[in-house]
Amino acid sequence: MENSGISRGPRTLVIVVAITTLLIALHSVFSQLSAPEVYDADDTEIAVSPGDRFSVRVADDPAGGYHWIIAEPRPDPAVLKAAGGRVTTGGPPAGPARHLSFEAVRPGRTDLRLLRCRRCGTGAADEAGARSLNFRVTVR
Repeated sequence: MENSGISRGPRTLVIVVAITTLLIALHSVFSQLSAPEVYDADDTEIAVSPGDRFSVRVADDPAGGYHWIIAEPRPDPAVLKAAGGRVTTGGPPAGPARHLSFEAVRPGRTDLRLLRCRRCGTGAADEAGARSLNFRVTVR
C-alpha cells in the first residue's frame, strides 16, 4: 500500500470538515430558497403556489398613530389566509416597516386590501391620513 504522506487521523478530519462545510452551504441555499417571499406596496400582482407563505411589506408609522389592517372585503379564506405579522426597524431611508404575513391555501384568485388607519372602525377609509393598498393574489 502506498503512503500518501497523510496519516489516517488527519485525513478523516479533512473529510469530516469538507462534508460539514458542504452541508452548511446546502442548508444556507435551501433556507434562502424556502424563505417566504416579501412583496412591497407597489407589487400589486402576487402569484404564489398552494402552501406558499409570503408577506407584504408596508411603511410603518407608529409615531403618527397609524397601523395597517386587512380591510373589507376580506380575501377569500379558501384561497388565502392571514398568518400574522411583524415589525422591522431599519435605518434611513427605509425606516420601520410592517410585514403582514399570509399563506396560500388552494388555487384561485382573490383580492387583498390593506388599510392604514388610526381608529380603524366603521368609516376608517375616510379618516384623514388613511391610505389603502390593493393586491390581486393568484394561487396557481
